Amino acid sequence: MNTDRTLNVAVAGATGAVGIQMISCLEERNFPVKSIRLLASGRSKGRKLTFRGREIAVEELKETSFKGIDIALFSAGGGTSEKFAPFAANDGCIVVDNSSAWRMDPEVPLVVPEVNPHAIAQFRNKGIIANPNCSTIQMVVPLNPLHKTYGIRRIVVSTYQAVSGTGKKAIDELDLQTRAILNFKAFESKVYPHTIAFNCLPHIDVFLANGYTKEEMKMVHETRKILEDDSIGVTATTVRVPVFYGHSESINIETKTKAAASDVRALLEKTTGVKVVDDPENNIYPLAIDAAGQDFTLVGRIRDDESIENGINMWVVADNIRKGAATNAVQIAEILAKEYIGV
Repeated sequence: MNTDRTLNVAVAGATGAVGIQMISCLEERNFPVKSIRLLASGRSKGRKLTFRGREIAVEELKETSFKGIDIALFSAGGGTSEKFAPFAANDGCIVVDNSSAWRMDPEVPLVVPEVNPHAIAQFRNKGIIANPNCSTIQMVVPLNPLHKTYGIRRIVVSTYQAVSGTGKKAIDELDLQTRAILNFKAFESKVYPHTIAFNCLPHIDVFLANGYTKEEMKMVHETRKILEDDSIGVTATTVRVPVFYGHSESINIETKTKAAASDVRALLEKTTGVKVVDDPENNIYPLAIDAAGQDFTLVGRIRDDESIENGINMWVVADNIRKGAATNAVQIAEILAKEYIGV
């Protein structure tokens, strides 16, 4: 990225899986960093992380951590964001928050740069921009051009989400359980209520009174907010699967006007951030193992839904730690740097 001004940046939650990826993305995308401050809980104070070949000591996250900082990328949990983001904003820092704390606040923009970059301007309300849920991000990227072209009436989505969405402890648990099962050894389930190795859990986040999980309702509410259309019907089933990185989604879309599969494929091939991977005759379709490490949203298995008049099915895969979290946040920061800060 090229800009005439360099910025002071902070990463809160720097030692977590997403925080580490944020640091990497800032370096990979050549973000105009003048200085970087790495923040985490007191337990991580003094730990060294590398940025642009230089070791930087992690500092304890405090209310005064954001003085002189232009942009702070948060990935430290909802409670931490609720507490510290307002302090950062009061010090003139713009917060891009990866937690669920601010997503549905009507004064806080919920942004996917390929979909609603114009919403970033609303950061002036509270000094905070929310990063959507990982499963929502990868869904709305391909659905946005369909909604603009054909109008979306209803979405039915089932997700197959990697354990990295829960964090490092879940990654370790899947690894340990897999090794234990293959070696006929005993093991415990500490992160999830059931064994995750060689299993699928239709349970992400807590169950709500309506029978859905919080993760499922996040997809409902966030999709409507990002696409700026509360009339869209959305229903979701979210499932945790024994995959380390990369969320997969089966999406069924009912459109207002007819959208043939061939037209949808052609439209998505021109969509920024999307890579169409759709040659089933040669066993080519999106795979989580291929999405890992990429910033594209992979789309395939595009086909007409023969059960309804205006229906399309597709299979959508993305790296949940990159595009589903860190990369999306850095993309927001890039727009802030280019179009808003110092302008």
